[in-house]
Amino acid sequence: MSIVIRIIISLLQIDYLDFGEAAMRLKELRKHKGMTQLRLAIELDTNQNTISRYESGERQADYQTLIRIADYFGVSIDYLLERTDNPTFLR
Repeated sequence: MSIVIRIIISLLQIDYLDFGEAAMRLKELRKHKGMTQLRLAIELDTNQNTISRYESGERQADYQTLIRIADYFGVSIDYLLERTDNPTFLR
C-alpha cells in the first residue's frame, strides 16, 4: 500500500478495505438472485466486463458504485465489503 493511501486512510480513520473480499460478496449476491453478470450490468447501467472485474477483484468499485450495488441488493456497504455478516441496511 502506498504511503499516500496510508496517510489518507489514517486521516479518515478507516480500516483498509480488502476489495478482493468485496468481489466475493458481489458474486454471491448476484448468484443468490439467479442473475447473470450481463443482467446485473444492465440493472446497474454498466457493462458485463466491469461486473466481471469487480467480482474477480481486478477492479475496485468507487463509492458511488458501491452505494448503487448495496442499494440494488438491499444490503449495507459493510455487508457488501464483508465487514459484517449482517446484511441489514440502516438509514
